[in-house]
Amino acid sequence: MPTSSASTTDSAKSNGGGVQSLERAFDLLERMADAGGEVGLSELSASSGLPLPTIHRLMRTLVACGYVRQQPNRRYALGPRLIRLGESASRLLGTWARPYLARLVEETGETANMALLDGDEIVYVAQVPSKHSMRMFTEVGRRVLPHSTGVGKALLAGFPPEEVRALLSRTGMPAATEKTITTPDGFLAALEDVRRNGYAVDDNEQEIGVRCLAVSVPDSPTAAAISISGPAGRVTEAATDKIVPVLQQVADELSEALASSNPTA
Repeated sequence: MPTSSASTTDSAKSNGGGVQSLERAFDLLERMADAGGEVGLSELSASSGLPLPTIHRLMRTLVACGYVRQQPNRRYALGPRLIRLGESASRLLGTWARPYLARLVEETGETANMALLDGDEIVYVAQVPSKHSMRMFTEVGRRVLPHSTGVGKALLAGFPPEEVRALLSRTGMPAATEKTITTPDGFLAALEDVRRNGYAVDDNEQEIGVRCLAVSVPDSPTAAAISISGPAGRVTEAATDKIVPVLQQVADELSEALASSNPTA
């Protein structure tokens, strides 16, 4: 019995150490992502507070697994194996969001969407359609430029102006309709409205006859926004006053669910 007890204690210590290493490894990956995807060991040590030998050991393991790669300049970059994990997680994010989008449809009567910022583009990852015979439909997986969408405005409102200008410079600002904002200054002014009002509007800017209201999902693990879209004759200014509080409440609840270990609870 004493031998068994000692063995159990040793095993617990070993498992505890393993958990700590795992936590540290994920923390380093997140710090790398926050730093733009490429960092040096000294930068990681300064930001994490971990000693260099510990970081070096963890990075060696991550490199061996393909989750980190060492650059020719000796700095470390996020590795390609993370792409598959990210794509799978993005699909699940849409799945987890569907019950919340269904609530939006029930309470607003309009089609509800969830979209992410993927690189310089907006990608729709989930949708629950309205029950009206005349309703909006956006194919899940569709990619659009952010400057002509409500979800794009909601997401970019949290970015510094210089980053927004750089993105717009890369994508251009083609007009989807005659009401699309096509200048960086005009778009930055629209983002000021989003920050002031707490929600974004696409008023016939992506498609004539369609209005969209959107809010970002606070503290989402990746930049995400939810929206409702419908005919301009239904999504009026008067309807906006009723819909926006519902959007904001659902976004907050979705944020809490995503932070939980059981997002479907």
